[in-house]
Amino acid sequence: MKQDKIPAEKLEKQSSAFTLSDMEIFIFPDLFYALVLANIMSPEIWKWRDDPWFKDIEKKSFSYKINRVKQYIMDNYTFNLDLETWGLTTQEKELARFSEYIDKDALAQSNALFGYEGDKYYFSIDIRKHFGLDKYTSDIIPYWKTETVEAMNAFRHKPEYQTGAGECVSLATMYAAAMFIVAKIPLEKIFLIATPLHSQNFITEKDGIITNNRRIVTKSMWYNGTLLSAKARRAIENEKITIVSHISGHIHTFYDKATISPDAYQNFSKSLKSYLKTDLTFETFVNFLRTDPQFCCCFQYEYIRNGKQTYVEFCKILEYERQGKNKLTNTSKDALFAEIGGEEFRLARREDKMLLNTFEKFLDENPKLSFEEKRRFFDEMVLRVPCCDRMHELFDKLHAFLNIEPRLPDEGKTFVKTEPVKISEQMSREEIITEIEQKSSSNEVAELALFAARRMDLVDWQPFVKAVVERNPVCVEALKNLSVQEIYDSLKTLQEESIYNEQNRLALPDEVWNYQVGDGLEKAFAMMSVVVNKNPQSTVKLSSSEKLATLEVDGKTFEFATQKTLTIKNLSP
Repeated sequence: MKQDKIPAEKLEKQSSAFTLSDMEIFIFPDLFYALVLANIMSPEIWKWRDDPWFKDIEKKSFSYKINRVKQYIMDNYTFNLDLETWGLTTQEKELARFSEYIDKDALAQSNALFGYEGDKYYFSIDIRKHFGLDKYTSDIIPYWKTETVEAMNAFRHKPEYQTGAGECVSLATMYAAAMFIVAKIPLEKIFLIATPLHSQNFITEKDGIITNNRRIVTKSMWYNGTLLSAKARRAIENEKITIVSHISGHIHTFYDKATISPDAYQNFSKSLKSYLKTDLTFETFVNFLRTDPQFCCCFQYEYIRNGKQTYVEFCKILEYERQGKNKLTNTSKDALFAEIGGEEFRLARREDKMLLNTFEKFLDENPKLSFEEKRRFFDEMVLRVPCCDRMHELFDKLHAFLNIEPRLPDEGKTFVKTEPVKISEQMSREEIITEIEQKSSSNEVAELALFAARRMDLVDWQPFVKAVVERNPVCVEALKNLSVQEIYDSLKTLQEESIYNEQNRLALPDEVWNYQVGDGLEKAFAMMSVVVNKNPQSTVKLSSSEKLATLEVDGKTFEFATQKTLTIKNLSP
């Protein structure tokens, strides 16, 4: 157990590796990938490989593998962004804490809790109301801590949850680890993307894959015009990308230095930009119309029914599409029209609506024409069939739908070469842990991964204690009105079980209280947190050895049985 004095900035960063709030990851971007490595070291995702769901997965195709991982996550985890899960803090407190690293104006450009509203979508809504913060004063903000895979699994202890859960950063880091461990995708192909309001991953395999919360989005899905794809597109369409994190390092929009490999970043940028652009075909044209109801009412479709030419309003076609799996733009078109009620078919063509078939024929026959050449054909047709006052806007919006230019961190950074962590998908968990431990002295992300993984046998205790007493407001709020003896009695009633099964890893006080389970040593730290926050003048010392943890508060000793094998002597906040 090391106890040398740690420089202030390093102490702040290392303590943040335990609590992992969105704010902390933004200020200290090394933490983003540190949690990926922590999840890879954890035994939890490695257990998935023994699940019958993944039987013989190594023999399957790339598409099969990623869809299998996706469905497992869909079945076993839910998205959680409850404001009170990890407690509340204040803008004033967080700004004071990080004032040496970034000013308020810069923060307001990148964080919804400090004024950021997005360039398009979020500008039109009340951000605080959107996140449920309107019931608090304007200074109150949530911690929004990112969960380790163990903390995600532990949501099952909460009576209102039937599965594991986590917020978007938790899901992104777990997805990255699962794609590596289970689908055996090289880490070199997995990039984590953070925007001010969201986190997701981009995998540079085939045409590219985005993981978005629990789902995956292929390139074809990105342009399919469904509500799910619209939600997946929202962050990249409307927000700046603040952080790109990778096994080789990171790049941050506000920091001049980047540690990511320049070649890896260029490959990522090229691959992502290719993913975000596609050709104008009849399928993508119809997909776009699905997203914007103001245009769909301008079209009709001609269909030969019972040997006669008939016409159906496009809005009606979309209604029937939404009711089933059949679509206008694939091989199920005839099945779709078979489902449409006879009263929807008109024998007379409406003169105030454009005929979609005209564009279908033109686009199918001229696939190599440029977007502008296709647009000119469309403009000519609009002149022939005056309809819909806003039709002149259609192609501008269509171009934006088919061509997104991601706002990435500038490549003109000073790229700093770091000692690489060399992890292969062919390595065992034990070999990976050994590599991370060995590189922890020369690679800061590897070092921070040990903190994020709660490897208390290998890291300093000072950062853990700092995190315990400063950033666990849930248990403090719940027990603040109790006496010291009552705090002890309440914690003793909790189930004797750590969410971290290994004997050298520890849960934080709010994890103990949220899930109502904890090892005795974890309960002792929870008691320390409450006592110190309730009465900062108290003298508190914690010791642990030989299956007994003791907390001394102002000369009185409180004992907890522990299964943890960590030795501590007179540890004070």
